[in-house]
Amino acid sequence: MNKQKVRVRFAPSPTGPLHIGGVRTALYNYLFARQQGGDMLLRIEDTDQNRYVPGAEEYILKALAWVGIQIDEGPQQGGPHAPYRQSERKEMYRQYAERLVQEGKAYYAFDTAEELDAMRKRLEEANVPAAQYNAITRLQMNNSLTLSAAETRHRLDSGDPYVIRIKVQPKDDIRFNDLIRGWVVVHSSQVDDKVLLKSDGMPTYHLANIVDDHLMGITHVIRGEEWLPSAPLHVLLYRYLGWADTMPQFAHLPLLLKPDGNGKLSKRDADVGGFPIFPLEWTDPKTGDKALGFREEGYLPDATTNFLAFLGWNPGTEQELFTLDDLIQAFSFDRVHKAGARFDIQKGKWFNQQYLKQQDDATLVREIQPVFSGKGIHITDEQATKIVQLLKERVYFAREIVDESAFLFSAPESYDETVVAKRWNEEALRAIGGFRDALSTYEGEFTADNIKELLHHTLESLGIKAGKVMQALRLALTGVGAGPDLMITMEILGKEEVMRRLQHAIDKLPV
Repeated sequence: MNKQKVRVRFAPSPTGPLHIGGVRTALYNYLFARQQGGDMLLRIEDTDQNRYVPGAEEYILKALAWVGIQIDEGPQQGGPHAPYRQSERKEMYRQYAERLVQEGKAYYAFDTAEELDAMRKRLEEANVPAAQYNAITRLQMNNSLTLSAAETRHRLDSGDPYVIRIKVQPKDDIRFNDLIRGWVVVHSSQVDDKVLLKSDGMPTYHLANIVDDHLMGITHVIRGEEWLPSAPLHVLLYRYLGWADTMPQFAHLPLLLKPDGNGKLSKRDADVGGFPIFPLEWTDPKTGDKALGFREEGYLPDATTNFLAFLGWNPGTEQELFTLDDLIQAFSFDRVHKAGARFDIQKGKWFNQQYLKQQDDATLVREIQPVFSGKGIHITDEQATKIVQLLKERVYFAREIVDESAFLFSAPESYDETVVAKRWNEEALRAIGGFRDALSTYEGEFTADNIKELLHHTLESLGIKAGKVMQALRLALTGVGAGPDLMITMEILGKEEVMRRLQHAIDKLPV
């Protein structure tokens, strides 16, 4: 018997920007599909037209593409199960809801909003812990289970508003084996008679996603933990529709938690912490408010993917840096955590730093040259390359190279007093004066290696150990006692500027 081809889907709603947790869900789907030689589908779940936000679908597509997720079937790509927007599939859902009614597994409910409110109020006053429309309460409500067949038909024919609700049987155990959590068993008393078809004829998420997953041949439903409470209802629907044998396997991913680990990560946490929780920048079409994006904040796509993969999964080894292909090879559900994953943005920055170090200099030069120009600094690509080489090991983001290189374009106006007190002495003054004099007669090429050789030769002739005066030399050139490679720094500054800065320090910092 041939093994069924793995087919997974990412099914976001276009109600705003795609949260980074949604990107992680899409990533885990993609990793599993590619590892198993399967297909990755994108389905836009836009049945709730009241919450539709213009531009959100385009944002989702761009965000997935940015992190390297390739869609096999979807609104853009098409495919054998088109259309891939639920709003365009509206007509096909009703038949399944009606079928369930005919088979006694669902029913018409004509309750008004006022009647539903009254029911909830009665239950609350009776101290019922969860006010639900269920096997008990439905018998006091206005539906086809309490109305006669003739009255029900009359109300339908008269065009009275109604919904179709699933009929959950009492005293039933609903069970499924989650790939991450193991066996999950829920008693049917915990499941209410959810609406399957709304009064506007649109299906709810519960009906639409079950029908679509079945028709599209989805083999694995990999989604966030927030959908775990809905899973028993979905299992029931597969059973009621006669699809239990082909029901996909479920995997419910751990929540993303606040940076301190207490509670679910929210946009407010990001706003307060000044970090992004959206892959790309988003401008709200109604308010004009901007939300930070990983891309615009300087995160590299590969670094972001690596960071997201580790939010809830680990390879079981010490290795932390994984390309997308590496992740595809290594991913497994048995190493996905059940507990929530703390959103440690500092770790995200660390990942970005590692990938930044691996970027070739020319790419970084192309990225930072416009930033230099925007600050009124005009340098050659050769100079920019030297600056990149000097600083790229010391920054988290490419743009920081520009900020960190400010000392190269303006001589220090003040000097770190702690370093002055500790390192600026007669010996340092003699060494720096001697080096300045050596530079004034030096005619060779002004490279880091030659500068180092000249400096050490000068110090040797003065009988001064380099370790005693290097911090003072850095202080004279940059105003601080620590920083990037000093020889490369001097090469970038050029001989005349180095001499100028040395003389200025000698004049300004007498012993």
